[in-house]
Amino acid sequence: MSDIGLDQARAKMAAASVHPIAIHVFERLYRLLEQDSDGFIHEADIDPLTDVTTLGDLRSVDSEASELMDGPADPTNISVVSARAHTPALAKTALVKLNGGLGTSMGMTQAKSLLPVHQGLSFLDVIAGQVRWARKRYDVQLPIVFMNSFRTEQDTLDALAKYPDLAVDGIALSMLQNQEPKLRADDLTPVSWPADPELEWCPPGHGDVYTVLQTSGTLEALRAAGIEYLNISNADNLGGSPSPEIAQWFADSGASFAAEVVERTEADRKGGAQVVRDGQIILRETAQIAPEDEAAAADISKHRFFNANNLWIRIEALRELIAKNDGVVALPLIKNHKTVDPSDKASTPVVQIECAMGAAIELFPDAVALHIDRSRFLPVKTTNDLLLMRSDIYALTHSFNLVAQATEPLITLDPKHYAFIADFDERFPQGPPSLLGARSLTVTGDWIFGADTTARGEAVLRRGRHDATDGQSQVIAAGAIITNEGIVNVDHA
Repeated sequence: MSDIGLDQARAKMAAASVHPIAIHVFERLYRLLEQDSDGFIHEADIDPLTDVTTLGDLRSVDSEASELMDGPADPTNISVVSARAHTPALAKTALVKLNGGLGTSMGMTQAKSLLPVHQGLSFLDVIAGQVRWARKRYDVQLPIVFMNSFRTEQDTLDALAKYPDLAVDGIALSMLQNQEPKLRADDLTPVSWPADPELEWCPPGHGDVYTVLQTSGTLEALRAAGIEYLNISNADNLGGSPSPEIAQWFADSGASFAAEVVERTEADRKGGAQVVRDGQIILRETAQIAPEDEAAAADISKHRFFNANNLWIRIEALRELIAKNDGVVALPLIKNHKTVDPSDKASTPVVQIECAMGAAIELFPDAVALHIDRSRFLPVKTTNDLLLMRSDIYALTHSFNLVAQATEPLITLDPKHYAFIADFDERFPQGPPSLLGARSLTVTGDWIFGADTTARGEAVLRRGRHDATDGQSQVIAAGAIITNEGIVNVDHA
C-alpha cells in the first residue's frame, strides 16, 4: 500500500496542531493497520491468570469510610476528622480520570459524567466528594486530573467550578485527549465529511492517556509535586475511588504496573480477560479472540478474571518506558469499524485506530494483578445500569462510595423506549421503583412509573395493549407493586 493515506493523515493532524508525539503514535498504529494482521491472541499460546492477591486479604485502614450517610449528600461541604496513620502511599498518589465520553449510546451530546447518577449528584459530584473526603480524612494532597476530549473539557470544567479547591497548585485539573482522523475503510485515507467536519475526527482510545500525560506536562508536574504513583480509572466507574489499602499494597509490591481485576460471571462470558503469555500478564480483548477460540475464551471457570480498567502505575517506570521508545508507548492496535456519522449507517464506512490503556500491562515484566470485588467496578454504560445506580439498591457512604444494600437485580429495559436518557427520564418522572426486593425487572413496551412503586421477585412488565396500535404509554399508579404476574392499579396516559 502507498504512503498516500498516512501522508494525508499526518498533514491533517499537523494542521490541527496535534502534538508530534501523538502523530508518531498514530504512524506506528497506521503501519500495523496496513499489515492487516488479525491481532489474535490464540488460546494455545496463553495460560489462565490464577495466582492473584485478593483485595479482601488487605488490611482495612478506616472503618469510617464505609459508614452510610444519614442525610442528603453534599460534596461541597465535607467535615471529617483527619486520620493519616497507615496512608503513606496515598500521600504519594494522584488520580487520573478518563472523561472523554459523551454517552452517545444513551443519546447524550455532553460529557457523560454530567449525568445525575445518585441522589441528584452527577458522576463528577460523586468523584469530587470522594477526593475531597479522602484528602481531609487522610491529610493528603491527592491531586486529580481529568483527561477530557475536545467535546467534554469545557462542560467538565464548568461543572467542577463549584469545587474551587479540587485543583492542586501547579497541576492542571484537565489534560486534553488527542484527536486523529477517521480513515476510509476502502483506501485508509482520511475521510471527508463536509456536512459536519467534526465527524472527520475521533479520539485514539483511552490508551492515549500515556501520550497525553507526557505531552501535556502533567507527568512532570506530578513528579515535581512528589507524586510517585498514578491510579487511572474511568470517570463512569464510581467504584474506582481513592483507596489507601490498594495504594499501600501497590507501593509495597515494588511492581511497576498493577491491574485491578474482577471475577467473571455468566454475564461476562463475551468479554476479554486478563491472561498469561510466556509468564507475562497480558490483556486479551474480545477483538483479539480467534473464532476457533471463542468457546474456550468464554469458559469463566478457566479464564476467571477481566480487567476493571482501574490501573496503578509507578511514575518512574512509566517515564523510563517513554524515554526508551522516544515517547511512544507501543500498545497493540485495535481496529474499530464504524461509519463516519455514527447515527447514519449509510454514511461512509471508516476505520478508527485505537488502543487500550490496560494493554500496557504487557510492557512491564514485573506487572501484577489484584482481585477486587464488584464494589470497585460500578460502570454505567446503559440506562439499565443507571436505573440500578439511582435506585435504593445503592446508598452513599461518608466517603462518597456507592455500596449495594442487596444483591443487584438484573435489569432489562425495552431499548425502544428507555435506551436514550431523555426517554428514560420521561418514564421515571418520580424516580426509580424500589428494587430492594427484586431479583430482576424486565420491562417490555412503554410504561411510565408513578411515585413509590416497588418491584418484587422476578418482576415483569409486558407490552401494553396500546403499544402496537396508538402509541399510548401505560402508567403505573403511585404505590403499585410489580411482580412476575404483573401490576395493580394501571391507568392510561
